[in-house]
Amino acid sequence: QWLSDRKKRALQKKDVDIRRRIELIQDFEMPTVSTKIKVSRDGQYIMAVGTYKPRVRCFDTYQLSQKFERCLDSEVVTFEILSDDYSKIVFLQCGRFVEFHSQHGHYYKTRIPKFGRDFSYHYPSCDLYFVGASSEVYRLNLEQGRFLNSLQTEASESNVCDINPVHFLFAMGTAEGKVECWDPRTRNRVGLLDCALSSVTADTEIEGLPSISALKFDGALNMAVGTSTGQVLLYDLRSSNPLIVKDHHYGLPIKSIQFQHQLDLIISADSRIIKMWNKDTGKIFTSMEPEHDINDVCLYPNSGMLMTANEAPKMNIYYIPVLGPAPKWCSFLDNLTEELEENPESTVYDDYKFVTRKDLENLGLAHLIGSSLLRAYMHGFFMDIRLYHKAKMMANPFAYEEYRREKIRQKIEETRAQRVQLKKLPKVNKELALKLIEEEGEEQQSSKKRKQKNLPSLLKDDRFKVMFENPDFQVDEQSEEFRLLNPLVSKISEKRKRKLKILEELEAQGQEEEEEPEGKASDAESSESSDDEKGWVEEVRKQRKLLRQEEKLKRQERLKEDQQTLLKPQFFEIKEGEEFRSFKDSAKKQKLMKKTLEDRLKLEEKLGTLNVSDTTVGSKQATFKLKKSEQQRKQQEAEKRHRQERKTLRRSASHLKSRRGRGRLFH
Repeated sequence: QWLSDRKKRALQKKDVDIRRRIELIQDFEMPTVSTKIKVSRDGQYIMAVGTYKPRVRCFDTYQLSQKFERCLDSEVVTFEILSDDYSKIVFLQCGRFVEFHSQHGHYYKTRIPKFGRDFSYHYPSCDLYFVGASSEVYRLNLEQGRFLNSLQTEASESNVCDINPVHFLFAMGTAEGKVECWDPRTRNRVGLLDCALSSVTADTEIEGLPSISALKFDGALNMAVGTSTGQVLLYDLRSSNPLIVKDHHYGLPIKSIQFQHQLDLIISADSRIIKMWNKDTGKIFTSMEPEHDINDVCLYPNSGMLMTANEAPKMNIYYIPVLGPAPKWCSFLDNLTEELEENPESTVYDDYKFVTRKDLENLGLAHLIGSSLLRAYMHGFFMDIRLYHKAKMMANPFAYEEYRREKIRQKIEETRAQRVQLKKLPKVNKELALKLIEEEGEEQQSSKKRKQKNLPSLLKDDRFKVMFENPDFQVDEQSEEFRLLNPLVSKISEKRKRKLKILEELEAQGQEEEEEPEGKASDAESSESSDDEKGWVEEVRKQRKLLRQEEKLKRQERLKEDQQTLLKPQFFEIKEGEEFRSFKDSAKKQKLMKKTLEDRLKLEEKLGTLNVSDTTVGSKQATFKLKKSEQQRKQQEAEKRHRQERKTLRRSASHLKSRRGRGRLFH
């Protein structure tokens, strides 16, 4: 997707896979989303409906292109091709409309009383059976051109329906998780299956009541039912219990069910995955997870081709040669698949290296994240293989020497293994290996007495080989878990350490190792083991005391470090126009906000900031006085003082003038 057009053209010249990529049907897509897809009975036409705008497109397989396109007034819920070709089509639309199309285009439009969800066509009587958001099943006769008496069911709503192609039994799946079967000849109900109860097994986990979301007949006796919780149930019509229950394990409603007769497979699909499984055993044959959500699946008759309608403009076409041959209009697919199997070619990603974020940090290329040199993909990135090799050489220039040295060491070890070897302990986890050797010797002795077969040793098992070779698997005896889970490890380890010293001395001298090194007598060892069994409680207590003391010492060290660090006071400047308020004010405000409006009004009335009075009309009138902030109050006080000072100055000036006037008169 992120390759440029020029790069794609260059790849088409080099890459055989891209040159072999073919487009079976030209412009096999919808403007936004495709909802349903079907094939005509003669196999020549593929019809699909989608949006937006609501439309139907017909593709001619003989011409490998689109034949016509018709826009509709509202979105299509489902449709049915009544004729062998595209000349008679019925559309059930979401606005309760039923629209009929002939070869030339729109023919007739009618409406049903309730919103429809699915319909089926009964060929012997030319009746259309509509199910939807109602307890009734509406019948529209196309020969007479009028609605007939509807079938009254026990269900509140119905989701899907189907008619058996052999004996024309009508079946409908309800929102309560039941399947009702009706005989169109007598218009009576002849059977009821409780699929919701049967779908709950020991292995399944269900949230809520499962409703029926898909229904399909196979022959005269088999019927497959899909539930809204992701289970598919296969029934024999002669039994009320399902033959097999298959869970998709996604909890999503089953959208489509198809039968593949050549391999006895059932193809069931929800919005995320398409599963193919054997209808006799339930064993998975294969599964496919497309990039976009699935709306419908259509199996091309008598072939291995599969088509899907998705939540994307492109409608996918899959060809699986195992399921059957390619259709006659694209028979060249069989030759192409044989050539692809014979000559496997390289892919586009051979020039790129996939690296994770941790790999980039080890190579020192983490700063390239977000640049054009790295392309994000899944949990990592794609980068050019040449850049990767250069960065790896710079990060570890001696990698090849280390690799060569390791290979030489492995070759030497392989040649040594062919020689007659002494009993040698591994380099990693020597004590654990010695313990296993001792236990193996004891088991051999006991098995000889009991005449039992010896179990294989962990030291000889390839699955645990790395534990005695890689230093990362070294057991840490100082860890808390090891000390608490192994209370007697100190005493047992002392004995093993003695044996290890003896074995190392024997290896150094080149002598053969004895199975039991010289040491204490067996009766002394048995007495020690009995003492250990008695004192295991004391050992556990001792280890716990030691752990507590270590924790106490760590705490004291932390306290000393905290005392040594000096905490300097920090000062914060308050911006202009803001005032500092204590935490008490905020607590008072929170308490005040929790009170009711009546209590708050009473409190405001006491403070004098609220005045409630009755008007002449009979309603209440409330006047509020806004609280003055500290800054406003200070400003008003300063203005008041300024006014008083001016008044005193005026008085003093007038007094001086009057005195001067009197003095002149006296002179």
